[in-house]
Amino acid sequence: MPQIEIDDATDRLLEFAASIAGLSKGQVVARLVEQSQPAAALPPAVADGEPDPVRVHADYAGHRTQAIFIPGPNRIEITSGPLADRAFRTPSEAARAIVAHYNPDVSPHRNGWAFFLVSATGASLQSLRHRAS
Repeated sequence: MPQIEIDDATDRLLEFAASIAGLSKGQVVARLVEQSQPAAALPPAVADGEPDPVRVHADYAGHRTQAIFIPGPNRIEITSGPLADRAFRTPSEAARAIVAHYNPDVSPHRNGWAFFLVSATGASLQSLRHRAS
């Protein structure tokens, strides 16, 4: 397994971040590296006159799932993880699929508008709902 060298102060900060997030130190580093990668280009708008797609993500059970929200039809297209390349008719349908995948022993029912966050702002997808419908 590859290793990196860090100083004691950085190790303490990683330990603190990991304990707050419920992740390992390696998972914290992996997320930081993932977030620093340039975002892939968004797909073009579905049709002329429709709002542009919006990058969103959901953090669940220690996993981040990246997705694209398509306003108008309010569709979610998953772009990362084991559900990548799947499209869902609603944010809630996508949220249920994520929960069922990572934690099949719990009820998957979730409000997708609250489950997904707008990647650019950190606000819930609900913040775009009035503009999407």
